[in-house]
Amino acid sequence: MVSELVSIEELDNIKKAATENPVHEIISKRWSPRAFNGQSIPEKDLHTIFESASWAFSSMNYQPWRYVYAQKSDENNFNLLLDCLVPFNQEWAKNASVIILSLAKKKYDDGKLNFYALHDVGAANATLALQAQSMGIYSHLMGGFDKNKTIQNLNIDSEEYEPVVLIALGYVDSPEKLTESLAKREIAPRKRKAVSEITREL
Repeated sequence: MVSELVSIEELDNIKKAATENPVHEIISKRWSPRAFNGQSIPEKDLHTIFESASWAFSSMNYQPWRYVYAQKSDENNFNLLLDCLVPFNQEWAKNASVIILSLAKKKYDDGKLNFYALHDVGAANATLALQAQSMGIYSHLMGGFDKNKTIQNLNIDSEEYEPVVLIALGYVDSPEKLTESLAKREIAPRKRKAVSEITREL
């Protein structure tokens, strides 16, 4: 298998972004693995990661993000979250250390809709992912989940809260534990659109 030729130590160099312009290393080295080893994350590290999310910017400082999570050692609740994912994501996310559901509180305290809630949860999730990366803990955010099943499994009040994405969190493992097709994706260099494609000066 092609993945057998790549060690875990080599992965970070392969996945480091080849940027047009200099960016902070924590950004260039962030990537989303699918091979996790299931090693437990210390509770204090999880608290640090969630603390970082709480300091993301948000409209009117309303902080509409909410998180529900389960560690792999908590088999029943971990599987409850795992069951919310589409089968493709279940295949590899089962080896993560933690699965997190991020939710957006849809309304302000006065009952008015918060049109920026999803944006703000995205900001918190990005902050969470970068903090985790700085600690050698990798994240993979997933939009591939069944929203209705998630609402049902976790008894979510869908009038108040919107499931946004699930996040697999853990320590990276060798790509060889994945299927051949996923292993090839795991070791492929990362690519992004050129800055010129996403910007226009007025």
